[in-house]
Amino acid sequence: MLQPAALLSIAVSEWVRAGHQVTVITCAPNFPKGKVFDGYRNQLWQTEELGGVRVIRVWSYITANEGFIKRILDYQSFMVSATLGALFVRRVDVVVGTSPQFFTVCAAFFVAGVKRLPWVFELRDIWPESIKAVGAMQDSPAIRLLERLELFLYRKANLL
Repeated sequence: MLQPAALLSIAVSEWVRAGHQVTVITCAPNFPKGKVFDGYRNQLWQTEELGGVRVIRVWSYITANEGFIKRILDYQSFMVSATLGALFVRRVDVVVGTSPQFFTVCAAFFVAGVKRLPWVFELRDIWPESIKAVGAMQDSPAIRLLERLELFLYRKANLL
């Protein structure tokens, strides 16, 4: 099974091959152990070129892939950092936010709105339904709020 980063890499490679200029905003590679890979640092802003793609790495709270609260803090810290970082990226035609966790999609929605650009919700996993399916959370007001946010983002995307 391919991980989200690998799947995104495949899509991005195709966009570059089609002649598009692509910028990806991500964090320092650390999955699944929550340890930053050798050669990288978890800092405010790093830029590198990989296979014709401008990669901007922003700071995030990094934790191992265990514990619901820590993962949510990781996701939300990335959402904030990615949103702020994206505001400084110039010459953008479209914003793409990818799931499975949709805090990245929230960032894409916000950035596209501020920059008055179309945005694409690249849906790879139905989140938060998948949280319930694996037993990480039961139905609750928090889950219902996330489900309403999910439906809102589906409606607001220019392309799903």
